[in-house]
Amino acid sequence: MNGFFERTFKLKEHNTNVRTEIMAGITTFMTMAYILVVNPNILATTGMDWGAIFTATALSAAIATITMAFLANYPVALASGMGLNAFFAIVAAQYSWQIALTAILIEGIIFVILSFFKFREAIVNGIPENLKYAITVGIGLFIALIGLQNAGIVVPNEGTMIGLGNLTDITVVLALIGLLATVYMTHKGVKGALLWGILGTYVLGIICQLTGLYAVDSEIGRFDLLPSWQLISLPPSVSSTFLKFDFAGAFKLGFDFFVILFSFLFVDIFDTVGTLIGVASKGNLLDKDGKLPKAKEALLADAVGTVSGACLGTSTVTSFVESASGVAEGGRTGLTALTTGVLFLVALIFAPIFTAIPSFATAPILVVVGLFMVTSITKIDFSDFTEGLPAFLAIIMMPFTSSIAEGIVFGILSWVILKVATGKAKKVQPLMYILAALFILKIVL
Repeated sequence: MNGFFERTFKLKEHNTNVRTEIMAGITTFMTMAYILVVNPNILATTGMDWGAIFTATALSAAIATITMAFLANYPVALASGMGLNAFFAIVAAQYSWQIALTAILIEGIIFVILSFFKFREAIVNGIPENLKYAITVGIGLFIALIGLQNAGIVVPNEGTMIGLGNLTDITVVLALIGLLATVYMTHKGVKGALLWGILGTYVLGIICQLTGLYAVDSEIGRFDLLPSWQLISLPPSVSSTFLKFDFAGAFKLGFDFFVILFSFLFVDIFDTVGTLIGVASKGNLLDKDGKLPKAKEALLADAVGTVSGACLGTSTVTSFVESASGVAEGGRTGLTALTTGVLFLVALIFAPIFTAIPSFATAPILVVVGLFMVTSITKIDFSDFTEGLPAFLAIIMMPFTSSIAEGIVFGILSWVILKVATGKAKKVQPLMYILAALFILKIVL
C-alpha cells in the first residue's frame, strides 16, 4: 500500500510520508467537519430536507476532495462554502431553492468550461507576487478571526462591531487551554500536534461535562459533548433534492437570474483562487516563478464538486481555507486530501461521532493556522506604496468583510488604479484590466 501511495502522490519528492499525510488529512477534516451540521441548518431554512442536505454535503465534499487528490495532487479539501450557502438561502427565500440549485448547476458547468480554457488558471498565475503573499496573510487573519469567534473569545458588539467575550466562560477557558497546549506541542515538534490539540481539548470538555463544569444548554450553543449511543446510522436519502432543477422558472427571471448566476460565479472564482494561493504558498507548492503548476486540475476539481453538489442538492462546493490546518500539520500531497475525502464518506454512517466535536475544540487550531499563514507578511514589499497599499487592503478586507473574494477585489482594483495613476501602466497585464472591469461590474450589479 505504501508503494501505491508513493507512486500515486510522489511522497518522497514532496519530502513527506504516509503517516504525516494521513495525520494532516484527519486534521483538515476535523477543522471543517462543522460544515456537515452548519450547511444543512442554513439550507433547511429554504424548505429543503435536512437529512438530504446532510448526505449531499458529505457526498459532494468527498467527490470534490478525492478528485482534487488524484487530479491535482494537492492537500486541499473542498465542501459547500460558507457565505455561498447563506446567499443560496437568500435566493431561495426570494424565488425557490430549485431555482437556486439551477444557478449552482449552470455555474458549475461554466466553471468546467473556464477550467479547460485556462481562464481561472490565468487568474491564479497572473496575480502579482506581492498580492499573492497578501492573500495568504489575509486568509491567515480571516481564519484566526473565525477561530476566535468559534471559541467565544471575540463576540459581536453593537458599539465596536467586535468585542471581547466572557473569558471566564467554560468554553472560552477550554479553547484557551487548547490553544496554549497546541502551541506548546507544535513548539516541541510533536507529530500531529494540531490533531492532538483538537482531540485533547474535546476530551477535556467531556471531563468538564461529566464533572458539571460544562452544563449542556442548546439555547446558548452548549451542546452535549457525548456522542449518541447510536454511533452508526444509514445516511438519509437525497431523493427529495436529487436533480430538482427548475430551468423554466430560472429563465423566466431573465436579468435577475443572470445577476444571481454572476454573483455565485464571482464569489466562487475568487474564494477558490484565494484559498489555492494561500494554501499553496504556505505549503511551498508554488514553482520558482510563483505559479501553481497544476492550477487547471485544482480548479477543475472545484468545478466537478460544484456540479455534483448541485445534482445532489447542496450549495456551491469550493476550496476550504481550513485546508491550511492540514498543511500546517505537514500535508503536502493529494494523500492529505484523499484522507479528508474518505472521512467525509465515513461521516455518512458515523455522523454522531463527528458532529459531537464542538467548535471550541477546533477553534484553537484555526488560530494557530492563522499565525502560520500571517508569517508571509515578511515577504511583502511595503517600500513601494503602489504595491504596499493594495497588499494592505487585501489583507485587512478579508477579515473585515468576512470574504476572501472581497479582499481580492480591493487588492487588485487598487493595484491597477495606482499603477495607471502613477505612470506604471506598462506593468499591468491585460488580464488585470479584465479583472478590474469585472470587479467594477460586480460592484455595480
